[in-house]
Amino acid sequence: MKTKKVVVGAIAATMLSLSVCPIAPAAAAGETVQISVSKAEAEAGKQFTVDVSLADIPSTGIATLDFAIEFDNKVITIDEVKVGASAKTGADSADSTGEVPVFDSAVYNDEGFVELLWTTGLDDSSYYMKKDGVFCTITGTVASTAAEGKVADLKVVPSKRNLNPDSSDKITSISCGYFNGDEKVSYTVKANDGSVTVGSEDKFPRGDANCSGEVKMNDAVLIMQMVANADAYGTEGTDSTHITEKGYKLADVAGGDNDKGGDGVTSRDALRIQEYLIGKVTEL
Repeated sequence: MKTKKVVVGAIAATMLSLSVCPIAPAAAAGETVQISVSKAEAEAGKQFTVDVSLADIPSTGIATLDFAIEFDNKVITIDEVKVGASAKTGADSADSTGEVPVFDSAVYNDEGFVELLWTTGLDDSSYYMKKDGVFCTITGTVASTAAEGKVADLKVVPSKRNLNPDSSDKITSISCGYFNGDEKVSYTVKANDGSVTVGSEDKFPRGDANCSGEVKMNDAVLIMQMVANADAYGTEGTDSTHITEKGYKLADVAGGDNDKGGDGVTSRDALRIQEYLIGKVTEL
């Protein structure tokens, strides 16, 4: 028997309403929205976290976004999905019906995919998604039997649901757009897949804030960006290049009891990395 883990149970009702709602033929908006999944690395049996981000959102905004992410369930499973800053528009509190959540997700580990849906029936476009940034954050676990170096792709694909309850035909495209009266205006979607690589985190050296595998000036720059603008570049920042939880830990190289870190990431850590790069200090 197949089992499914539903993160938010109302998703079925939301999807049903979308499937049976009669709409006029979609009109192309001539604009492209990017959906990107970040990459992560984690040891067998350990957790990982990836961000699903949106970019190039047109000024008209997004009222409906419906897609799925496929993954290799022999290598990873999904534990939790959390809504991101880009999807927090205030539409939840503004929608007086309260029948279904604006952001919804459902995890199907047995089948190897997670459904993601954001939709609002509000006519006020100020509640649409308009800011580039993190749409949601996905946390999962690498199988304890996963081989070192194995890569589990995270593929952005159309929803796995049937086109409607009375048909066996599947949805064939990612729904992204808004309604202009009775007309559905759809954006083109460019998908940038992510991945989870099974491997040791030890390969990332101290100071490697952007988790590139080596310490460079880019790491000091990222730290300074995070210090100056945590909303965009902090661990839950809206910018697609924001520092990750792993990067934050690696960046904490100065301060603390032994001046080796432990007091959080500040501009002092960026300075220490620069000192290391010019040879003023020999280790981080």
